Amino acid sequence: MSQVPVVVVQAAEVAADECSAGAAVRTLVDTSADEPGLVRRLVDVAPGAALRGSAGAGGELWFVIEGTGTLELTGQPDVALRPDRGFLMPPGWAYLASASQETGLRLDTVSLPAGHGVATGTPLSCDFADCEVETTGDRKFRVLFGPGRDCSVATQFVGEIPPGRAPDHSHPYDEVVLVLQGQGVAHIGGTEHALSAGTCAHLPPGLVHCLENTGSQMLRVLGVFHPADSPAAKLEEH
Repeated sequence: MSQVPVVVVQAAEVAADECSAGAAVRTLVDTSADEPGLVRRLVDVAPGAALRGSAGAGGELWFVIEGTGTLELTGQPDVALRPDRGFLMPPGWAYLASASQETGLRLDTVSLPAGHGVATGTPLSCDFADCEVETTGDRKFRVLFGPGRDCSVATQFVGEIPPGRAPDHSHPYDEVVLVLQGQGVAHIGGTEHALSAGTCAHLPPGLVHCLENTGSQMLRVLGVFHPADSPAAKLEEH
Protein backbone atom coordinates (compact mmCIF):
# COMPACT_ATOMS: atom_id res chain seq x y z
CA MET A 1 0.00 0.00 0.00
CA SER A 2 1.23 3.49 -0.79
CA GLN A 3 2.72 5.44 2.12
CA VAL A 4 1.85 8.81 0.56
CA PRO A 5 -0.53 10.74 2.86
CA VAL A 6 -4.10 10.76 1.57
CA VAL A 7 -5.34 14.27 0.78
CA VAL A 8 -9.11 14.74 0.51
CA VAL A 9 -10.62 18.18 1.11
CA GLN A 10 -14.01 19.84 0.78
CA ALA A 11 -13.81 23.21 -1.00
CA ALA A 12 -16.24 24.88 1.41
CA GLU A 13 -13.87 24.12 4.29
CA VAL A 14 -10.81 25.67 2.63
CA ALA A 15 -10.10 29.31 3.45
CA ALA A 16 -10.21 31.65 0.45
CA ASP A 17 -7.61 34.26 -0.44
CA GLU A 18 -9.11 37.47 -1.79
CA CYS A 19 -7.03 38.10 -4.92
CA SER A 20 -8.92 41.12 -6.15
CA ALA A 21 -12.23 42.86 -5.54
CA GLY A 22 -14.96 40.27 -5.98
CA ALA A 23 -12.65 37.33 -6.74
CA ALA A 24 -11.62 34.59 -4.30
CA VAL A 25 -9.22 31.68 -4.84
CA ARG A 26 -9.03 28.49 -2.78
CA THR A 27 -5.99 26.22 -3.11
CA LEU A 28 -7.48 22.74 -2.77
CA VAL A 29 -4.40 20.60 -3.43
CA ASP A 30 -0.74 21.49 -3.88
CA THR A 31 1.54 18.57 -4.74
CA SER A 32 4.55 20.76 -5.60
CA ALA A 33 6.08 21.11 -2.13
CA ASP A 34 9.02 18.71 -2.65
CA GLU A 35 9.16 18.40 -6.45
CA PRO A 36 7.32 19.81 -9.48
CA GLY A 37 3.66 18.84 -9.20
CA LEU A 38 0.03 19.83 -9.71
CA VAL A 39 -1.71 22.70 -7.93
CA ARG A 40 -5.52 22.74 -8.06
CA ARG A 41 -7.38 25.95 -7.25
CA LEU A 42 -11.08 26.80 -7.16
CA VAL A 43 -11.83 30.34 -8.31
CA ASP A 44 -15.07 32.19 -7.51
CA VAL A 45 -15.69 35.49 -9.28
CA ALA A 46 -18.69 37.53 -8.13
CA PRO A 47 -21.21 38.87 -10.67
CA GLY A 48 -19.67 41.80 -12.56
CA ALA A 49 -16.21 41.25 -11.01
CA ALA A 50 -13.01 40.04 -12.67
CA LEU A 51 -9.82 38.12 -11.96
CA ARG A 52 -6.57 39.31 -13.54
CA GLY A 53 -3.39 37.22 -13.62
CA SER A 54 -1.03 35.13 -15.69
CA ALA A 55 -0.60 31.38 -16.14
CA GLY A 56 2.04 29.59 -14.10
CA ALA A 57 5.49 28.51 -15.28
CA GLY A 58 4.23 25.13 -16.51
CA GLY A 59 0.98 26.40 -17.99
CA GLU A 60 -2.53 25.70 -16.71
CA LEU A 61 -5.68 23.71 -17.49
CA TRP A 62 -8.95 25.53 -16.74
CA PHE A 63 -12.57 24.36 -16.61
CA VAL A 64 -15.73 26.43 -16.19
CA ILE A 65 -17.89 24.78 -13.51
CA GLU A 66 -20.66 27.37 -13.23
CA GLY A 67 -21.64 30.77 -14.59
CA THR A 68 -20.76 32.79 -17.65
CA GLY A 69 -18.38 35.57 -18.59
CA THR A 70 -15.54 36.57 -20.87
CA LEU A 71 -11.88 35.62 -21.00
CA GLU A 72 -9.59 38.33 -22.36
CA LEU A 73 -6.15 37.18 -23.51
CA THR A 74 -3.26 39.35 -24.63
CA GLY A 75 -3.16 39.52 -28.41
CA GLN A 76 -6.08 37.09 -28.83
CA PRO A 77 -9.83 37.48 -29.51
CA ASP A 78 -12.03 37.38 -26.40
CA VAL A 79 -13.40 33.93 -25.56
CA ALA A 80 -16.79 33.17 -23.95
CA LEU A 81 -16.70 31.52 -20.54
CA ARG A 82 -19.55 29.04 -20.15
CA PRO A 83 -20.17 25.82 -18.21
CA ASP A 84 -18.27 22.69 -19.33
CA ARG A 85 -15.72 24.64 -21.37
CA GLY A 86 -12.04 23.81 -20.84
CA PHE A 87 -8.99 25.97 -21.55
CA LEU A 88 -5.31 25.27 -22.11
CA MET A 89 -3.22 28.23 -20.93
CA PRO A 90 0.46 28.35 -22.00
CA PRO A 91 3.07 29.41 -19.42
CA GLY A 92 3.04 33.07 -18.43
CA TRP A 93 0.05 34.01 -20.59
CA ALA A 94 -1.75 37.09 -19.24
CA TYR A 95 -5.52 36.90 -18.80
CA LEU A 96 -8.57 38.76 -17.47
CA ALA A 97 -11.54 36.55 -16.54
CA SER A 98 -14.69 38.69 -16.16
CA ALA A 99 -17.96 37.32 -14.77
CA SER A 100 -21.31 38.32 -16.20
CA GLN A 101 -23.55 40.59 -14.14
CA GLU A 102 -26.19 37.87 -13.89
CA THR A 103 -24.36 34.71 -12.82
CA GLY A 104 -20.82 35.17 -11.56
CA LEU A 105 -18.23 32.46 -12.29
CA ARG A 106 -16.79 29.33 -10.71
CA LEU A 107 -13.58 28.08 -12.35
CA ASP A 108 -11.31 25.12 -11.74
CA THR A 109 -7.66 25.87 -12.51
CA VAL A 110 -4.79 23.37 -12.34
CA SER A 111 -1.21 24.60 -12.63
CA LEU A 112 1.09 22.08 -14.31
CA PRO A 113 4.65 21.31 -13.16
CA ALA A 114 7.26 23.86 -14.21
CA GLY A 115 9.72 22.26 -16.59
CA HIS A 116 7.25 19.50 -17.42
CA GLY A 117 4.25 21.56 -18.47
CA VAL A 118 2.63 22.90 -21.62
CA ALA A 119 4.90 23.86 -24.49
CA THR A 120 4.78 27.46 -25.59
CA GLY A 121 1.95 28.30 -27.93
CA THR A 122 -1.42 30.03 -27.93
CA PRO A 123 -4.36 29.47 -25.55
CA LEU A 124 -6.94 26.91 -26.68
CA SER A 125 -10.51 26.16 -25.66
CA CYS A 126 -12.53 22.93 -25.84
CA ASP A 127 -16.17 22.15 -25.00
CA PHE A 128 -17.17 18.97 -23.17
CA ALA A 129 -20.07 18.37 -25.57
CA ASP A 130 -17.68 18.29 -28.55
CA CYS A 131 -15.43 15.57 -27.07
CA GLU A 132 -15.66 11.89 -27.92
CA VAL A 133 -17.33 9.63 -25.35
CA GLU A 134 -14.97 6.86 -24.17
CA THR A 135 -15.65 4.02 -21.75
CA THR A 136 -13.82 1.93 -19.16
CA GLY A 137 -16.05 -0.74 -17.66
CA ASP A 138 -19.45 0.85 -16.99
CA ARG A 139 -17.94 4.33 -16.66
CA LYS A 140 -17.87 7.00 -19.32
CA PHE A 141 -15.41 9.85 -19.76
CA ARG A 142 -14.51 12.58 -22.22
CA VAL A 143 -10.99 13.96 -22.60
CA LEU A 144 -10.86 17.71 -23.23
CA PHE A 145 -7.07 17.96 -23.40
CA GLY A 146 -4.46 15.21 -23.53
CA PRO A 147 -2.31 13.17 -25.94
CA GLY A 148 -3.62 13.76 -29.44
CA ARG A 149 -5.84 16.53 -28.06
CA ASP A 150 -3.47 19.50 -28.05
CA CYS A 151 -1.68 18.62 -24.79
CA SER A 152 1.09 16.01 -24.66
CA VAL A 153 2.12 16.49 -21.02
CA ALA A 154 -1.13 16.34 -19.03
CA THR A 155 -4.73 15.15 -19.38
CA GLN A 156 -7.97 16.93 -18.43
CA PHE A 157 -11.15 14.84 -18.48
CA VAL A 158 -14.71 14.67 -17.17
CA GLY A 159 -15.86 11.26 -15.96
CA GLU A 160 -19.35 9.95 -15.22
CA ILE A 161 -19.73 7.14 -12.67
CA PRO A 162 -23.10 5.34 -12.40
CA PRO A 163 -24.42 4.04 -9.06
CA GLY A 164 -22.21 1.28 -7.71
CA ARG A 165 -18.56 0.52 -7.02
CA ALA A 166 -15.88 -0.50 -9.48
CA PRO A 167 -12.88 -2.73 -8.60
CA ASP A 168 -9.99 -1.13 -6.73
CA HIS A 169 -7.13 -0.05 -9.00
CA SER A 170 -4.19 2.34 -9.29
CA HIS A 171 -2.81 4.59 -12.02
CA PRO A 172 0.70 5.32 -13.35
CA TYR A 173 0.18 9.09 -13.13
CA ASP A 174 -0.30 11.81 -10.49
CA GLU A 175 -3.98 12.85 -10.42
CA VAL A 176 -6.22 15.45 -8.78
CA VAL A 177 -9.98 14.79 -8.91
CA LEU A 178 -12.79 17.27 -8.19
CA VAL A 179 -16.41 16.16 -7.71
CA LEU A 180 -18.74 18.26 -9.84
CA GLN A 181 -22.02 16.49 -9.06
CA GLY A 182 -23.42 13.62 -7.04
CA GLN A 183 -22.72 11.71 -3.83
CA GLY A 184 -20.34 8.89 -3.11
CA VAL A 185 -17.43 7.43 -1.18
CA ALA A 186 -13.75 7.48 -2.10
CA HIS A 187 -11.95 4.31 -1.07
CA ILE A 188 -8.31 5.39 -0.98
CA GLY A 189 -5.40 3.46 0.44
CA GLY A 190 -7.61 1.54 2.88
CA THR A 191 -9.55 4.59 4.09
CA GLU A 192 -12.99 5.96 3.19
CA HIS A 193 -13.95 9.57 2.47
CA ALA A 194 -17.39 11.02 1.76
CA LEU A 195 -17.80 12.62 -1.67
CA SER A 196 -20.09 15.48 -2.68
CA ALA A 197 -19.89 18.45 -5.03
CA GLY A 198 -16.71 20.36 -4.20
CA THR A 199 -14.73 17.42 -2.78
CA CYS A 200 -11.17 17.28 -4.13
CA ALA A 201 -8.81 14.30 -3.81
CA HIS A 202 -5.14 13.81 -4.68
CA LEU A 203 -4.31 10.35 -6.06
CA PRO A 204 -0.53 9.84 -6.31
CA PRO A 205 0.88 7.22 -8.73
CA GLY A 206 0.38 3.68 -7.49
CA LEU A 207 -2.14 4.55 -4.74
CA VAL A 208 -4.90 1.92 -4.68
CA HIS A 209 -8.34 3.53 -4.82
CA CYS A 210 -11.82 3.55 -6.29
CA LEU A 211 -14.71 6.02 -6.36
CA GLU A 212 -18.09 4.58 -5.41
CA ASN A 213 -21.35 6.24 -6.40
CA THR A 214 -23.71 5.76 -3.44
CA GLY A 215 -26.48 7.95 -4.84
CA SER A 216 -29.19 7.46 -7.42
CA GLN A 217 -27.82 9.96 -9.94
CA MET A 218 -24.58 10.09 -11.92
CA LEU A 219 -21.41 10.94 -9.99
CA ARG A 220 -19.59 13.46 -12.19
CA VAL A 221 -15.89 14.19 -11.65
CA LEU A 222 -13.27 16.46 -13.21
CA GLY A 223 -9.79 14.96 -13.33
CA VAL A 224 -6.37 16.32 -14.29
CA PHE A 225 -3.27 14.18 -14.27
CA HIS A 226 0.41 14.28 -15.19
CA PRO A 227 2.17 12.75 -17.10
CA ALA A 228 -0.45 12.53 -19.83
CA ASP A 229 -2.20 9.20 -20.44
CA SER A 230 -5.70 7.78 -20.81
CA PRO A 231 -8.10 7.87 -17.82
CA ALA A 232 -8.52 4.12 -18.48
CA ALA A 233 -4.80 3.38 -17.89
CA LYS A 234 -4.26 1.20 -14.79
CA LEU A 235 -1.24 -0.26 -13.03
CA GLU A 236 -3.08 -3.10 -11.36
CA GLU A 237 -6.48 -4.58 -10.70
CA HIS A 238 -7.64 -5.98 -7.36
